[in-house]
Amino acid sequence: MARPRKFEEEQAVEAAMRAFWKAGYEATSTQDLCAATGLGRSSIYNTFAGKHDLFEKALRHYMDERNAALAELMDGDLPIKEKVRTVLWWAVEPDPGDPAGCLVVNSMIELAPRDPEVAELLRRDNDKRFEMMRAAFETARARGQLDAAKDPLALARFVFATVSGLRVMARGGAGRPALESVARTALDAV
Repeated sequence: MARPRKFEEEQAVEAAMRAFWKAGYEATSTQDLCAATGLGRSSIYNTFAGKHDLFEKALRHYMDERNAALAELMDGDLPIKEKVRTVLWWAVEPDPGDPAGCLVVNSMIELAPRDPEVAELLRRDNDKRFEMMRAAFETARARGQLDAAKDPLALARFVFATVSGLRVMARGGAGRPALESVARTALDAV
């Protein structure tokens, strides 16, 4: 019995996400996507409108997975310093099976300056993550876990920028000691 098309699409999007994450949008050819997904060229074009459509679906999939984990963490009961530490260490010590860097950060650098659709998708995603972090800092301040003089929005931006920088450093080959030193320094700011 054949697998349902929805299942195949989900698998293809996951595989394409990893291919784009590893090589970037421009460097990932249709042939690379065929090899990654196990689909033929015609199946890719019959299932998705083209490479850009598949990329957008893969990027949304990546963002949905990462944002779900962030929301769970930020909504949890850990003290704010532990929440921030966890977020920073996701960048310092990523899953060993994941490509280096971050698909969102990579896409901001590679595509956002010249692709308005991707730029808007990334902007909305950034706003969502900023808001999750800002709300967690606000809650922490209300609970007395954060100095009342600290600005929750500025801290959210700082953590986001630090994590993005860590992802770029990792993509560029920085070792764990360098990544940990940046993360520890950032954690001291909270």
